[in-house]
Amino acid sequence: MDEPDGGGGGWDDRGFKTPGQLIAHLLKEQGWTARVLAIVLGGDESMLSRVIAGKRALDAELALALSEVFHVAPEHFLTLQKRFDLAQARIVARPDPGRAIRARLFSDLPVAEMIRRGWLAVDDVRNIPTVERALAMFFDVESVDQIECLPHAPKRTEVSGPTTGPQLAWLYRVRQIAKGMLVPAYSPRALRAVVEELRPLRMAAEATRKVPIMLADAGVRFVLVESLRGAKIDGVCFWLNDLSPVIAMSLRYDRIDNFFFVLRHEIEHVLRRHGKGVVMLDAELEGERAGAGPAVAEEERAANEAAAEFCVPQASLKAFIERKAPVFAERDIIAFARMLHVHPGLIAGQLQHKTHRYDRFRVHQVRVRSCIAPSAIVDGWGDIAPVGG
Repeated sequence: MDEPDGGGGGWDDRGFKTPGQLIAHLLKEQGWTARVLAIVLGGDESMLSRVIAGKRALDAELALALSEVFHVAPEHFLTLQKRFDLAQARIVARPDPGRAIRARLFSDLPVAEMIRRGWLAVDDVRNIPTVERALAMFFDVESVDQIECLPHAPKRTEVSGPTTGPQLAWLYRVRQIAKGMLVPAYSPRALRAVVEELRPLRMAAEATRKVPIMLADAGVRFVLVESLRGAKIDGVCFWLNDLSPVIAMSLRYDRIDNFFFVLRHEIEHVLRRHGKGVVMLDAELEGERAGAGPAVAEEERAANEAAAEFCVPQASLKAFIERKAPVFAERDIIAFARMLHVHPGLIAGQLQHKTHRYDRFRVHQVRVRSCIAPSAIVDGWGDIAPVGG
């Protein structure tokens, strides 16, 4: 009889479907009965008979004992048992097409975070039927297999550039909130006037509290929605029914320079009627994306240039850099800001971008969220905004 190989390989199982069939074959070769084997093993004959008949599973302890007696690697017995168990399971198992869909949804969407944020009316994430109903309601579809982050689901939202699941969820939340807001009819002339009215506000973070009302008076729905983990969203511009523009910001970077840059960026989208048909979802505007490199779409390049010029006139900034580089003294930054009537944080932000040194000038980049939040529609940071139908 073959010696055990210790690794489970090299032994012909001769088509045995269960470990019991293999044991019966070995008993026949040995000329033994189950009673003799039980005596040799010091075990229970009834238990062995049930294993041989396929009515009881063979465990690792028995496999080791049989290996000592028959010199067949224990892995052979256990492999046959696993194959048999799987075959039996396949007979009684019912295919669940929704299992793959649920796996994809839970992989692509931050379901637990959406529940925590109050976006999904679910008490227990383990209650799958409730989670599925809540997701379908959130994405305004009849069933979860129609949620557009799935590969074969119909795309109901055209977005500029690739979109991740968290970004799509954030966008849907913004849309929910915006639908419930009441603003007058949009006026391009009024929004252009708002741009001019924003200029004095660049001097202080506290002045940002006026922004939501100013935009609403121009017919623009303005929302602050905290970003989802990994979404890396800065802002978005889109239109409801091609008539009412929506601007939302995440305040992912709670700094005065980032706030005014993203705000002016999205306003430029609205003024140019971007976001009609294709949602202008702006992610990672910080750093290289804040420039106008060759890889940036024309719509984004125009918005970037308008935002940079609004924060700090670029001709003046270029002259300042040429005079002061590579050393930018604090007194020079403050004096330059006073001359332009802007907060030093806006100078700091533009200098960081131009010099690619984002570790410098941070002392001037004050926070704005606590200033603007009381006058804005806010979702996140512990608050849940009301949503429309």
